[in-house]
Amino acid sequence: MKITSIGHAGFHIETAAGSILCDPWVNPAYFASWIPFPDNSELDWKALGRCDYLYVSHLHRDHFDEVNLRDNVDKDTTVLLPDYPVPDLKRELERLGFHKFVETTDSVKTTVTGDKGSLDIMIIALRAPADGPIGDSGLIVSDGETVCFNMNDARPVDLDVIDEAFGHVDVHLLQYSGAIWYPMVYDIPRKSKANFAAQKRQRGMDRARSYIEQVGATWVVPSAGPPMFLDEELYAVNDLGSGIADDMIGDLDVAPGTNPVPGDVTSIFPDQVTFLEQMRIHGTDDGVRHRGLMMVSGSAADFTGSTLESIEHPYPPEDVFGPNKKAYLERMQAKFAPIIAAEKATWAPAEGDELLPALRELFEPIMAQSDLICDGIGYPVGLVMTPHSSAKEVTDETEIVVLDFPNRIVREPKEGEGKYRYGFRIATEIVRTVLRDNEPDWVNTIFLSTRFTTWRIGGYNEYLYTFFKCLTDERIAYADGWFSEAHDDDASIRKDGWEIQRRCPHLKADLDKFGVVDGDTLTCNLHGWEWNLPTGRCLTTKGHDLRAEKL
Repeated sequence: MKITSIGHAGFHIETAAGSILCDPWVNPAYFASWIPFPDNSELDWKALGRCDYLYVSHLHRDHFDEVNLRDNVDKDTTVLLPDYPVPDLKRELERLGFHKFVETTDSVKTTVTGDKGSLDIMIIALRAPADGPIGDSGLIVSDGETVCFNMNDARPVDLDVIDEAFGHVDVHLLQYSGAIWYPMVYDIPRKSKANFAAQKRQRGMDRARSYIEQVGATWVVPSAGPPMFLDEELYAVNDLGSGIADDMIGDLDVAPGTNPVPGDVTSIFPDQVTFLEQMRIHGTDDGVRHRGLMMVSGSAADFTGSTLESIEHPYPPEDVFGPNKKAYLERMQAKFAPIIAAEKATWAPAEGDELLPALRELFEPIMAQSDLICDGIGYPVGLVMTPHSSAKEVTDETEIVVLDFPNRIVREPKEGEGKYRYGFRIATEIVRTVLRDNEPDWVNTIFLSTRFTTWRIGGYNEYLYTFFKCLTDERIAYADGWFSEAHDDDASIRKDGWEIQRRCPHLKADLDKFGVVDGDTLTCNLHGWEWNLPTGRCLTTKGHDLRAEKL
């Protein structure tokens, strides 16, 4: 089996029985904020597109690259389709011209056969509203000799099915870096933001190491992150080891083992070198059971079972990491500046009709269909829209619209209403663009771009972000129904002096594997949610109470 990295979460898997092209992302995504790191634009995408099978894990734009799929991938290739309850991914692929599908069943081993032979595959499909844009997935492939688990940025809760179906995993392709807008966009003090970023950064790497231990693969390839942020206004989001004063380091409450240096904790986007070092520090690269393997865009590794026969890189990887990273990003800034400018030129103009009627037309029908989600949000949310040049200032051009979830209406602010518990400050042209394009998912467009700022009073509200990714009748019906289902939490585990329900109230992770008890606090490392054990109260957001009893 030959595995070639094609950038970010993308891989080209070649076997005697055929090739699989996975998540081929090359064009800037999320309002031109995200660009693959290292650069993969020089790869031969036409040749890569002449594949036997195509696997797109989910609809996030750093996995589903519409332009690349349309222009470069053979439409007669067979698509390996995850088992999602809402068929948006299949519809999007059909719209691009793909017409051959293997519709898999979640977590069931399947044999696919073509002119060149047969492969055993399994797609683990995650179907909770919080998973990607209503769905995320990971792919297991076996050619009879080598087993590869392409987990990209999925977070499966049951990994036992892999061992049962395939036995030992030889190669594990794993996300380890951030893929969110928190905490960079929040209106909070700089020191607090740095502290939260350090915690978020470490938690993501801890979760990845937990997956390494559970999967037990011989080789681990850090993948699916980070992107490059090359627009000048977003450049500071890159992990460059700079951007925080020396005298702040001692004030940061960072997790043991993070070893912060100036700037090291201000980015949630650690790179491959950083994670490989984490593997060595924490023993998940012991040189025998698990071995970290560096791959950059264009790196190709040949495996026979668990034996790495060879690996070739298109250039020395150190050319783009460590001391050379800043200079590399500066070269990429110059290269991509005209591409980013061209993308911005396609945005809708800031000038136009009042936004309230269009937002009312979009949101109110969705509110009317989602009682549980609206009640879960539970308060009015403010949208502050100002032309990009003064996006953080209230001017005569600023328009404020209130999403009044308790009353299921979209309205103007009321006099004396004060600051909303949750609010978003977004450039008017970006809002007009998603309205013009009938985008069904603001999370997959506006929020992941990090081209906005936000504030909140109190905890994170999962219902709110679920609402923003479900702006179609089909999506909101599924999400509201999912939240309303009663989940079986009768099973229990014993951990550090407590009897606790086995399944996390958030997304049903096995707390025996992902739960960490520290005093009276339980943390589920799958997403970092926390509970107070004596009361069972969720400390991350309202609702989602946990059953626990002191032994």
